[in-house]
Amino acid sequence: MKETGIKKTKAQAGQYQAAAWLESTTEETTADEEASEDIRRLRPLTVLEHLSEASQPLTLAQLATMMRVPKSTLMRLLRAMEAQGYLLHMPAERGYVPGNRATTLALRMLRGSNIRRECRAVLRNLVRSLGETCNLTVPDAGRVLYVERIDTTAPLRMHLPPGTWVPMHCTASGKLFLASMPLLERRSILAQLQLTRHSPRTITDRRELEAELERIARRGVGIDNEEFVLGMVVVAVFVRGKDGNLVAAVACHAPTARRTLDEMLTSVPELRAAADAMARILSPAKE
Repeated sequence: MKETGIKKTKAQAGQYQAAAWLESTTEETTADEEASEDIRRLRPLTVLEHLSEASQPLTLAQLATMMRVPKSTLMRLLRAMEAQGYLLHMPAERGYVPGNRATTLALRMLRGSNIRRECRAVLRNLVRSLGETCNLTVPDAGRVLYVERIDTTAPLRMHLPPGTWVPMHCTASGKLFLASMPLLERRSILAQLQLTRHSPRTITDRRELEAELERIARRGVGIDNEEFVLGMVVVAVFVRGKDGNLVAAVACHAPTARRTLDEMLTSVPELRAAADAMARILSPAKE
């Protein structure tokens, strides 16, 4: 009888241990499933993060490799994001870039931040010093995006509010961005661009544009000599991050009725000082 009781006790203990192990395993499995589900839900943000860091469109295969996700699974997500305006498909390279809806969302978030106020303060001081409209721009999928802008109080001026896109090939900031790229990357981007004529001065010949970009690369100053808008001249300089890479540009533009291009070029030292201030805001040093 005693042996039978001992056997029952051991059997019960084993059952309790098995139940405890099964419960523990179930909890771990549930936790792993929940973590995997969280990762899946964050995939759209991961896609946008990879695209925002890339200097050119990323293909489905490239994104699938970066994210370690099957291409068939990722394709469904990319199509859904494209349908909602968060992605834009670039047929020439079969790649994707952030769509207008994603860019608009990023700008709205930036406008409500301290960064935006600090950037505006730098531009406001620059406008006060130069007397002409100044802006902060970034490259965006083969275009130039106006991130922030302070207008002159003078009656004659061109109004391009933040969130406006302008071409790369005929703007001071755009040509500066192109000139900063490695040669192969630059030629890849240029091959996708339509060199639309916006004024009689717009450079539409690719060889002539490449020669212009080489001059800008050597000088480190972007110029728009009435190439985008007739009667408007613009000068732009780099804003560099901690690693030395270009992250944005600071530009100043004025009507030729008030200033010539040569006169605008005398403002380059002040523009560079403002760009250094912008760099400290956009890429602060780690403490």
